[in-house]
Amino acid sequence: MKQTINMKKILVVGYGSIGKRHVENLLSISNLEIIVCTKRNDVKKLKKHAKVYRTIKQCLKEKPDMGIISNETSLHVTTAIKLANEGLDLFLEKPLSNSLKDVEKLRTIIKKKKLITQMGCNLRFHPCIKKIKSMIEQQKIGKIISAQVQTCSYLPDYHPWENYRKGYAARKDLGGGIILTQIHEIDYMYWLFQEVENVISMSGKFSDLDINVEDYAACLLKFRNKIIGELHMDYFQRPNFKSCQIRGTKGEIYWDSDNNCVNIYNMNKKRWKTEMEVKNYQINFSYVEQLKHFLQCVKQRKKTINDLEQGIVTLKIVLAIKKASKLMKTVNV
Repeated sequence: MKQTINMKKILVVGYGSIGKRHVENLLSISNLEIIVCTKRNDVKKLKKHAKVYRTIKQCLKEKPDMGIISNETSLHVTTAIKLANEGLDLFLEKPLSNSLKDVEKLRTIIKKKKLITQMGCNLRFHPCIKKIKSMIEQQKIGKIISAQVQTCSYLPDYHPWENYRKGYAARKDLGGGIILTQIHEIDYMYWLFQEVENVISMSGKFSDLDINVEDYAACLLKFRNKIIGELHMDYFQRPNFKSCQIRGTKGEIYWDSDNNCVNIYNMNKKRWKTEMEVKNYQINFSYVEQLKHFLQCVKQRKKTINDLEQGIVTLKIVLAIKKASKLMKTVNV
């Protein structure tokens, strides 16, 4: 039976792979009237479930209450400003942008109009990442000392039905590159360990992929609480793989995407124990959960788990990482 969250109208700007996912998920969890802004021509099926227009101006004539911004990264902020000026609560796909241009302008509008905002970083809704956060808060492994996080994937496998060279992830002008595209890991590291003090990194184009952005990054993040985070990101590993290993004074926590188990190592007992196992995990689960959270927060007029303010912080971390790589020295966030 469909779980329903009754509201009015929602505008989805952009109908690439993530825009399609959001529309499909909205259809499954809500009774919202959906409006889609896209210049794509393959929208015959979409028109059975949504009103489709080619411009934001046309869409806004439908008087939507909320907006999902899922167009190219470089267009996120300008799009958000247009929607925020009309009083729409906003779900913004990650990353917020590829620069800080007009971010303060958007922030001012959001505050003035008291809009609800949420960043589309779905790993915060992954049950294993949520479990890890809970374990840290309960000091299950004592004081955290360091963390090693990695995210590896083969770019052409992202959307095998289309030319990877044309996607935003492969193009500098659209805000692509591994660091911005895989901001998920930076976001959840910030969520787990709080503010970053400074970063150092090395990144660049090292594979034979036909792209004009970095496909590899190795980063060190020093958090204000003295935790050291190591982050590895690449566009060329097969199969896809994510992992997180956290070391504390009393043990370790480990998770990876192959097994979807959260394991803890007890130094006194000298053995590993499984704290959580997620069988047959479906990636869409976290996307559905983040939309449910956003819609519920809009309904209750309460702050989301990952609002615009946090999106700005995460973007500043990313830009510091890119600057540190370019300058080959430590950069403060």
